[in-house]
Amino acid sequence: MNNELLTILQLCLLGLCYLFFLRVLRAVWIETREVKKKKIKTKPQLVVTNSLTGINRNFEIAGEITIGRAEGCTITIDDDFVSQAHARVFEKADEVIVEDLGSTNGTYLNKQRVSSPMVMNTGDWLQLGDTIMELK
Repeated sequence: MNNELLTILQLCLLGLCYLFFLRVLRAVWIETREVKKKKIKTKPQLVVTNSLTGINRNFEIAGEITIGRAEGCTITIDDDFVSQAHARVFEKADEVIVEDLGSTNGTYLNKQRVSSPMVMNTGDWLQLGDTIMELK
């Protein structure tokens, strides 16, 4: 009967070890899910650098941004090569899209002319006239 009792105690100890490891795995699983939920998603920003003064201006992309010389534009640029309503940048399905609004001198994304709406990625350069912007 000693061997039978020893076997039962070994099985109980093994069961307790498995239960302990399952509880640890469950706690880790719950903690990682909570961290993912808490992760704050930052909005993309257009950083406009004035080449003459070196001053940066940041514009958060929330919805739609229009760029041009006109007072009604979200980003007003004092550049003779920029049209009144030159381009627009907007979010669509977690992507940032740039679209030329029929400007005279064109809009360039990474030195490629924007002829139809194009997806912008972090680090891309947007050029309107002599003004260059970066998506961060």
